[in-house]
Amino acid sequence: MLAPNALLNQPNIRIFGSIGNATFWDVINQIQRLRAGQDDLVLELSTEGGDADTARRIALEISVFIRDTGRQAYFVGKSFVYSAGITIMSAFPTPNRALTYDTTLLVHERHTKETIQLDGPMQANIQILREHLAILETAQRLEAQGFRDLIAESKMDLPTLYERARENYYITAAEALELGIVGRVL
Repeated sequence: MLAPNALLNQPNIRIFGSIGNATFWDVINQIQRLRAGQDDLVLELSTEGGDADTARRIALEISVFIRDTGRQAYFVGKSFVYSAGITIMSAFPTPNRALTYDTTLLVHERHTKETIQLDGPMQANIQILREHLAILETAQRLEAQGFRDLIAESKMDLPTLYERARENYYITAAEALELGIVGRVL
């Protein structure tokens, strides 16, 4: 395990702000540079959230880095890690997750806002509804996997997390440590 000073002051990947396409490409470039060397991955993150699927892709790249290089990966959440940031944090082994003492996590269910307009033959309208239902069911399945990854080594169970996430579940750094969602508070 890296020393607290190294975690706080020497990250080799930094993400600040909303998770989106630009964030993804920035992280990919930073991971490519890391692959060329021998250093462990140390990611610092402060985010109000963003695109859930982009966060899933960033999490995948981190998992692939760990698998392919055999090196360690460390997560440091600073001040606020909301929504899509939780997905990224979940890619790291729990003992390698750290938060600064002032960090708040936000876990919530995926949100969608869409208007469905039905206009035409019944069979076509039924197909439109089936397609939208499939999208929602896929999102729900992905959300469940992300929640399982988040609490894999913790004292929290999935039904409790879902219950709390429905209402926007804010978790302090101290509570995250107590629950075993992170390995330490800095």
